[in-house]
Amino acid sequence: MFDKKNLILWVEKYLFYPKTFLQFLLSFILLPFTFLYCLIVISKRLFAKKIDFKTPIISIGNLTVGGSGKTPLTIELAKEYDNCAIILRGYGRSSDGLVVVSKNNNILCDVSQSGDEAMLYAKSLPNAVVIVSEDRIKAIELAKSLTCKPIFLDDGFSKSHIKKFDVLIKPSVEPTLPFCLPSGAYREPRYLYNSADLVVSENRDFTRKVEISNPTKKMILITGISKPMRLDEFLPKNLIDKVYFEDHHNFTKKELESLVNKYNASSILTTQKDAVKMENFGLNLSILQLSIEVNPQIKQQIKTFLDNFR
Repeated sequence: MFDKKNLILWVEKYLFYPKTFLQFLLSFILLPFTFLYCLIVISKRLFAKKIDFKTPIISIGNLTVGGSGKTPLTIELAKEYDNCAIILRGYGRSSDGLVVVSKNNNILCDVSQSGDEAMLYAKSLPNAVVIVSEDRIKAIELAKSLTCKPIFLDDGFSKSHIKKFDVLIKPSVEPTLPFCLPSGAYREPRYLYNSADLVVSENRDFTRKVEISNPTKKMILITGISKPMRLDEFLPKNLIDKVYFEDHHNFTKKELESLVNKYNASSILTTQKDAVKMENFGLNLSILQLSIEVNPQIKQQIKTFLDNFR
């Protein structure tokens, strides 16, 4: 029987921390495709003509696929500013084009139109303007017309045609192999850490703190995030089981009720990002409340960029 959970774990282990002979063999077999991929990525950077929007833009990105803490780090940094904008693509949303998710303390669409990350931004940063768009240029122009400063680009490092201050998150434990896709976990060559304005790493420049709201005696973990194993250190001992879905999975009430009944769970334990897609189903949720503590020196470097920009 096809097991999506095990497939997700196998692919992520293959990309990040291969251990079996088959995983290493596959990685080296795919190296010619990795070379072509890198050639395309590097060529795009070399020939990109930067657009200067004459407004401060801060990109929070990473070189590896999947989650690295971009969303909680961006939330913590953006809290410092009363009239900022958050721009992101909006993975997993049902809508197309540019959508204003929130403005003036008002959420203007539902999570299916915004995507989970954008809705989490909207709920966490009520004073910010949150915009989803495949075209970052149009979104920046709109944010600028709304006099938003600064503008934060979620996952914007690859947008080399935009003049910006690049913050790159470097994993505290880096992938085993230094290869780009499909032979490894890197979306862009590792040497590009040298191109960032600021490189930050968890447990050095920022730390996570997780508390569980509404804990119950029989919780089942249900999540659709990349690398779900990173939650293990924060999970309670009385957890019944773990059920993983693909990143940005759109949950349905029926599938969640089925899992609750199957395991006779008293609540669903999930992340804040997942919770925005579950909260209207009337199910009992226990939420992993994540907060980030950022080294003051990091915030000061960003403040210095903004002060010098003026």
